Amino acid sequence: MDTAKSFLKKLRTFLIFAGPTTFVFLSVVIFPFIFGIYLSLTNWDGIASAYRFIGFSNYLTVFQDQFFWNSFLLTVRYVLYTVVFVNLVAFALAYLLTSGIKGEKVLRAGFFVPNLIGGIILGLIWHFVFSRALVFLGKSLNLELFSYSWLANPQKALWTLVIVSVWQYSGYMMLIHIAGLVNMPKEVIEAALIDGANDGQRIIRIILPLMAPSFVVSMFLTLQRGFMVYDVNLALTNGGPFRSTELISMHVYKKAFLAQEYGIGQSQAFILFVMVAAITLTQVYFSKKLEVEM
Repeated sequence: MDTAKSFLKKLRTFLIFAGPTTFVFLSVVIFPFIFGIYLSLTNWDGIASAYRFIGFSNYLTVFQDQFFWNSFLLTVRYVLYTVVFVNLVAFALAYLLTSGIKGEKVLRAGFFVPNLIGGIILGLIWHFVFSRALVFLGKSLNLELFSYSWLANPQKALWTLVIVSVWQYSGYMMLIHIAGLVNMPKEVIEAALIDGANDGQRIIRIILPLMAPSFVVSMFLTLQRGFMVYDVNLALTNGGPFRSTELISMHVYKKAFLAQEYGIGQSQAFILFVMVAAITLTQVYFSKKLEVEM
């Protein structure tokens, strides 16, 4: 009897404090996710009121869709470039802004501002930069590299997305690295200085190993954002030219809503979810393992 009363008391406490949040989470995330998996097994076009169950036919179609895999491989390239350059720039900024230079707080705020700009606005701003401002500058200074719009070049258009993403995310990741640098044991750095270690030796042998937790978090966030990017892709390149920048999220959207093949689009989304989850968990596992070894 006492056990039943204790259980009911705990259940009542849970429903009062966590019940609303749990209900919203189930309603907005879990139930739509499960229903989406069901829709991936149907032939629904996203509009019709009637549809039928067709099993795994959509998944077979996805595995045979060359455009889907091209977009996925293109996204993997984009993510690799973004993860490397974002974290390099973010760490360099964090190291600079914890070295005691004047105006550190103002500079930190300034570098963080791009992360507050919406993706659509950000894409439109940089679309003007790449298509007008840089072209004008390149022609005025006779710089062949900028004498034409990179957005119209299939070989360089992907780099415009990388540049914009690095500009947007570096300030946010910088704060994570700053937290790691600030919380680093001062005694270790002082001991290295006494032993005569130069800047390069301190960074490679002491600071980077102690910064492993910060790198794990920043790499995880960069991976997640990289695979899910859509708004910047839409506003900056819209997947062009000739699908050379059609990242996977844009491809799934076009398949589901523009081509009106919602069942196939939902299948692509679920396959993407599984692959991104596998990649992210693998990254976290090996990063944590490396963190422990260091």
